[in-house]
Parts: sequence; C-alpha cells; structure tokens
Amino acid sequence: MKKIALLATAIVLSATLSTADAAKKKTKKKQSETATVSDCCVEQPVVLASANDSLSFAAGKVATQGLIPYLQQQMKVDTAYMADFVKGFQEATKKENDPAYVAYLAGTQIAQMAKQRILPSMKGEFEGSDVAISEEIFHRGFVASLAGDNSVYTDSAAQAYFEAKSRAVKEAMNAAYKAENEQWIAENARKEGVVTLPSGLQYKVITMGEGEKPTKEQTVEVKYEGKLIDGTVFDSSYKRNPQTSKFRCDKVIKGWTEALQLMPVGSKWELYIPQELAYGERQAGTIKPFSTLIFTVELIGIEKENEK
Repeated sequence: MKKIALLATAIVLSATLSTADAAKKKTKKKQSETATVSDCCVEQPVVLASANDSLSFAAGKVATQGLIPYLQQQMKVDTAYMADFVKGFQEATKKENDPAYVAYLAGTQIAQMAKQRILPSMKGEFEGSDVAISEEIFHRGFVASLAGDNSVYTDSAAQAYFEAKSRAVKEAMNAAYKAENEQWIAENARKEGVVTLPSGLQYKVITMGEGEKPTKEQTVEVKYEGKLIDGTVFDSSYKRNPQTSKFRCDKVIKGWTEALQLMPVGSKWELYIPQELAYGERQAGTIKPFSTLIFTVELIGIEKENEK
C-alpha cells in the first residue's frame, strides 16, 4: 500500500510539473513571438528631442485606436502576422514616391477589389444557371487584357461574348421563371374561395367589410404584406410603426388599383396579382421580372377631402 501511495504521489507530482512546464513554455513562446515582432518593427530607439516630436509620437499612437478590429474584420488580417503588416506599412511609407512600388501596391489593391467586389458581381449574373465563372481563369483573362495579350480574345471580342452569354442566360432564366409563375397562378385559380377577374387578377376574401368602396382617385389607408410565390416577403407594413400606409388608388400597380375599388372599408383580402398587373418584365428592388405577387391587404379607411 505504501508503494502504491508513493507511486500515486509521483504521478500527481509529475503531472503538476508537466503542466507547469507547459505553461512556462507557452509563456516563453508568447514572449519570444512578441520579441520577434518588436525586433522586426522597431528600427531605432525613439528619441523625442522636442515638443513636436512628443506630439508626433503621441499622434501616431492615437491614430491606431480601433485599427486592430478593423484589420481583423474588414481586411481579414490574422493578427498573428502583425510583424508582416508592420513591415508592409514601413515599406509603403518609405517607397511612397517610388513609381514601381506605387504600381505594385495598386496591383495588390485592385486584386483585393477584384476578389471581393468585381468577381462576385460578375458571378452573380450567372447565379442559378448551369454556367459559372472560374476564378482562376477570370484572373488570367484580367491579366491578359492588362498585358495587351489578344491571343485568345481581343478586348472587344471578349466583351461581345460575355454580354451575349449573359443576355442568353438571363433570357432563359426569365423564361423559366415566367413559366413557373404562370403555372402557379393557373393552379391557384382552381383553389377554393379564389375569384378570378377578367383582367387576370385573383383574390380571396378573408374578411368582407361593410364600409364604402374607394374610387381610384381617392387616398386609402391600408395594412399589407407582400410576398413571392416561394413565400419570400419583400414588403410589409406590419413591420413598421405605424403599421398603416396611405396612397392614392391609382398610384400603385394595376392589380392594387383594381382590387381596392372592389374592397369595402373593413375588408381583409388576399390578392394574387399576375406579373402583367404588377411589374411585368421590370426588376423592382428584390422582385424579379415576371413575378406573381401575393398580398394580404386590410383596407382601414378612405381619406376624405377635408382630411387632406
């Protein structure tokens, strides 16, 4: 039993020493890394020989407030590489008048812009289609143009090809989306409680009010929510304060103008508006061309002439 106790004590002591050693090594490693960054960044000891020197040094320190979070969040800099960041900063300040370096620096900035903005925007034109832009080949085309290399495409030929491809893809996607929306509204017409008017407008009464009906020249007060056939909500007065909105019946899309003139005050209807009575082939914010729009509309009141 005594041997077992001694063995247990030795194991605990060994584990304690190992943990302490690991902590010391971690501290030494951190100190070593800090020393490396410090050695890299500080070229000469700073001597503040005047009030201006003191102010300048203090200003430099103050100017870095908030910089680390900005580097991490906006520029995606890993702060484990701050020594490299500082080297870049020092090099840039020394070579700001060197035309070769200025051009090189501009190249790195444009590369970042291409990566974060230009390429994603151009890729977005083909999103949802069966074609896509390769990042590697995109970069090679980018460089070829800047280098004056027309062995594959001239700049004008490349632009013509890209625009034709973009247009063809967009037309095909619009045609498919239009057909999907037309099929949806055709199927919706067969649902119980849905009324289809000669214009193609569909509606279903949730609550039938007993008030008067507005004319198209009158201003109404409503609550509403609009969504696409996939359920995406693109606008809702219920999410605002106040929850009501006012507008003239003839200053909205055709489907609304027609429906409002049929609704007595106090009504709550669901409207199904085909694209030709909505925005048609136009893009309207997040609403794609040829979209069928579904609205829940509550007619709260009609504004009288003396209320304006």
